[in-house]
Amino acid sequence: MTPERQQAHALLDLLPDHKLQRGRGLLEVTVKPSGASLATAPVEEEEIMPETAAALNRAETSLARGEEFAHEDILHDFDFKRGD
Repeated sequence: MTPERQQAHALLDLLPDHKLQRGRGLLEVTVKPSGASLATAPVEEEEIMPETAAALNRAETSLARGEEFAHEDILHDFDFKRGD
């Protein structure tokens, strides 16, 4: 297993159960086929608000351009704290 994959696994292990769904959603956005639109993606458990769908689409566009995000920025944006 690569160091990057090990770090990703370690980060997932830090998530409490109540935040795991959001973390899983981030991973799904990252690995989904680029032709699908987040705004029209099926909703599993809760409806995505238009503002959230727009933010997800912006994030998807950034990822498609190869932009990266600092781990601490992601924790802050989703109100995660180590040990939650």
